Amino acid sequence: MIPLEGLPAWIRPLAVAAREVGVVDVARFAPPPDGGGRESAVLIALTWTVDGPSVLLIERAADMRTHAGQVAFPGGAVDPADSTHVSAALREAEEEVGLEPSTVHVIAELAPMFLPPSGFVVTPVLAWWSDPHPVAPVDEAEVAGVALVPISELTDPANRFRVVHPSGWLGPGFEARGLFIWGFTAGLLDLLLTLGGWAQPWDEAQRRPLPSAVSGVRATRPRTP
Repeated sequence: MIPLEGLPAWIRPLAVAAREVGVVDVARFAPPPDGGGRESAVLIALTWTVDGPSVLLIERAADMRTHAGQVAFPGGAVDPADSTHVSAALREAEEEVGLEPSTVHVIAELAPMFLPPSGFVVTPVLAWWSDPHPVAPVDEAEVAGVALVPISELTDPANRFRVVHPSGWLGPGFEARGLFIWGFTAGLLDLLLTLGGWAQPWDEAQRRPLPSAVSGVRATRPRTP
């Protein structure tokens, strides 16, 4: 884990807050009390671009078994060969988008969170991507697209809203760089903006329905006669 003094000024407040935070206050993501769920990790890679601080996001392929079409952080299940959640997050990011692990410096690990649709218990790994390089989907059967989304677009009140799930559930949502972001990823981004001191007031009464294309339901292929 990189020392605070080794971080640039723009990300240091986030690093301090992330290392101090305990259990993340997102009750619906609390891990099962019986210890069930498959261990996994995601990489929240932040870097500086011409648009200021930005975060690396991916768009899942539309026909994946779980989280189809959704915007996410690079990541996946912890394999037996992974020694830590950090190594799992870095390996997955390299496999999914070609992110070079040596260009990433880990800042903190956040509390694990449970994703009921997939049964994963996810540990978010927060990192500074110090030497950004071109990235792209490695396996298009899993990743449909990659984007560096500026924090300024996520904090813009015009891009924030509450997502209305067909079940009636309400949660944070963003629209940036043509991406509709909701669910687990939006919840983490909302937390990120707060911890980093970037959050701005926005109209929390604003509602948008969840588009079916990003609902996480696997797309069905047309049957051949």
